[in-house]
Amino acid sequence: MKIYNLFPLLAGDFSRWPPHLDRAAAMGFDWVFVNPIQQLGRSGSLYSIADYLAINPTFVTPNSDLTPDDQVRAVAAQAQSLGLGLITDLVINHCAIDSPLVTKHPEWFVLKHGQPTHPFCVEQDGSKVIWEDLAQFDHRKSPARPKLLDYCAAVIEHLISLGFRGFRCDAAYQIPAEFWRELIALSRANHPDLIFIAETLGCSPKQMRTTAAAGFDAIYNSAKWWDFDGEWLLDQYALTRTLAGSIAFPESHDTDRLLNETYGNVNALRQRYLFTALFSSHVMMTMGFEYGARRRLHVVNTRPEDWEAPNCDLTDFITHINGIKDRYPVLSSEAPIERLEHPHNPAILILRKCLPKSKAEALLIINKDPWNEQHFYTEDLYRLIRATSLLIDVSPDWPMDYLPTPFNFTLGPGMARVLVNDASLAK
Repeated sequence: MKIYNLFPLLAGDFSRWPPHLDRAAAMGFDWVFVNPIQQLGRSGSLYSIADYLAINPTFVTPNSDLTPDDQVRAVAAQAQSLGLGLITDLVINHCAIDSPLVTKHPEWFVLKHGQPTHPFCVEQDGSKVIWEDLAQFDHRKSPARPKLLDYCAAVIEHLISLGFRGFRCDAAYQIPAEFWRELIALSRANHPDLIFIAETLGCSPKQMRTTAAAGFDAIYNSAKWWDFDGEWLLDQYALTRTLAGSIAFPESHDTDRLLNETYGNVNALRQRYLFTALFSSHVMMTMGFEYGARRRLHVVNTRPEDWEAPNCDLTDFITHINGIKDRYPVLSSEAPIERLEHPHNPAILILRKCLPKSKAEALLIINKDPWNEQHFYTEDLYRLIRATSLLIDVSPDWPMDYLPTPFNFTLGPGMARVLVNDASLAK
């Protein structure tokens, strides 16, 4: 999956979505993830849903002849005509504290002294963050668990009726795996092609494995935060790669914009998109990244007026990388990955990705330094792969028709060489 995140508060009402869908399709994305579009509680956060079956009026096009639901269906139809499937958030760990569900079905919630509890997280410094605008559903001990399960299944059916074909399951690791197994099985009984993605960032390795094994097609990995040193990302990848695919991303609606983080370094954007797109089986990109957006997204305060004039234009680069991912299955797989030693220059990262059954291999040779040129040298590129088949240079910048031995190349800031063998071609 190559997923474009259309952030609805930035996109505006449904009539303003088509240009973003057109651009996503032109860049080679095949899925569009839309954050929640349902009616919100009083906090106004996209993730504080009060009514799961009603559309947030912020996104409804005024003076339209179509109902809000039909406006969503029209957007979904256009996406489908462009070859795009729509994914949306499934937020069932909690709802808005002022949702009618809290008073109508108190038995569905975790209660303390008769009042619904609020979900929370613990930050790296040990501080506890409590979301007081939310009420936490009880998926574990509620005597009404079967009815809660049925309600969640009904929410999915409703979203399917609007045209969604996949679900990013928010805070999935906080819900028991058995609940997910039952819910996913119920939904796939009538819709076998549904996509389920687990949001697993911030959980423990055990929680990640347990969640990945609960029937999900993909989870999120932490490639965004890897500094290209250390083994932790490769360990995380190996932990779940046989259970589910994983999604890497250069930035998200929960992070700062990468152009801000890198003090305006466009080479860092190119480096990180190439790496996240080709590292794991799936990639997700937030709208605006292609133009070097700098304004951080906010689940309450972002508005269409926050859409910026381009600070750069990476659309051709992203299109090329997405095309590489499509053409060479080894780059869209969760195949084993090894880091190869490069004694000549510690600023060079070499990753080898292999599909053992097909003998397909890929080499990612990345300049870890987005500010300076770095020299790469090897006596023989073919010593870096296992198979004896021909290597092909499919790099986005200055691909070489002939790969000499020995091999010398000066990589620009953040630049990469992407090499595949001829066994990697899509059949």
